[in-house]
Amino acid sequence: MDGPWRRGATALATLPLLAACTATPEEERRTSSPSPSPTSSASTPAEEPTPTEEPTEEPTEEPTAEPTEEPRPTSMAALAAADLTGGDLRLGAVRERTPAYTSYDVTFRSTTAGRGTAPLRISGVLNVPTGRGPQNGQGWPAVVLAHGYIDPAYYVRGQGMTRERGFLAQRGFVALHVDYRNHAESTDDPRIEQAVRLGYAADSIAAARALSSSDDVRVDPDRIALFGRSMGGGVMMKALVAEPGLFAAGVGWASVSSLEADNFAQFQRPDAPLAELEAGFRGKHGLPKDDPDFWRGVSPRPDFADITEPVLMVHGRFDDTCPPPWARATQRAMTEAGVDATLEWYDDGHAFGPAFVAAMDRTVRFLRARMPA
Repeated sequence: MDGPWRRGATALATLPLLAACTATPEEERRTSSPSPSPTSSASTPAEEPTPTEEPTEEPTEEPTAEPTEEPRPTSMAALAAADLTGGDLRLGAVRERTPAYTSYDVTFRSTTAGRGTAPLRISGVLNVPTGRGPQNGQGWPAVVLAHGYIDPAYYVRGQGMTRERGFLAQRGFVALHVDYRNHAESTDDPRIEQAVRLGYAADSIAAARALSSSDDVRVDPDRIALFGRSMGGGVMMKALVAEPGLFAAGVGWASVSSLEADNFAQFQRPDAPLAELEAGFRGKHGLPKDDPDFWRGVSPRPDFADITEPVLMVHGRFDDTCPPPWARATQRAMTEAGVDATLEWYDDGHAFGPAFVAAMDRTVRFLRARMPA
């Protein structure tokens, strides 16, 4: 099961150089009015040399800007400010051949958590449709897949979105499933922290860049979408906030909340005594009641206005893992922030069984409308 968070599970990565804040209301953007310029007067007779400009109390030079405060190392602001790179997509062993697609083990390069250290190598599975692809010279449309929570100690390459990967490839999409750092054959990030999944968002961004620069798989860099489910829905939102314009669209199935304090309350608090949590890995940041600014700062919702891509949210009415009110609140907050956000409901639970095909058909229609051939 890919339900999001579990106490004691090996964790969820973050990047350094990231800001802080936690709650729901978006902050108002402030604009500064331009400084008034000096006024000039009419010229005076030559026999009375005088200054060519009237004296003014206004400053003659632009004021020096106040130095901006560095974002907290673990925050959405630092993720957005980081140089998130990716590339070097390498095809490995063939996993499967079908009439519709070929599936490969792959690796690609992602951003490290610190300066001066080697890039991370992320593993994954890539499905490439059969045939020469679009004949317009643009390359295949592609979808990066961000899977839900599976204990990294038991996770195996490509686990979590096998159905979605095959469904998309059968319909003409290159589909790259990201294993994330510290999963499967991916490099372990020594700076991994167990609070949020900012590093997972960095790996998903790197996957898009690896696809767009690949010589082995012809992908249209302007037609790459990001599709996350459960925990991966949160990864999708963070990636769209951090890198506006990189993806053509975002899809979130059965997503976690866009406020990390909600996710903590749902998946961590019930699993352990409060004293143990306070003494454990969250002690460095404080619980949501102790440090609301940190929890707001690692949440994508306060920065939804930065999202430039359309988003489709898909949720089951009977989801008992990620409560349906989370989906309503996220879609409402996106819409209020100016995002083209759609929420579709299905009579299904968290894992999507009976409604899977109908929900995937809806997802494909959404992707094709946003990434036309």
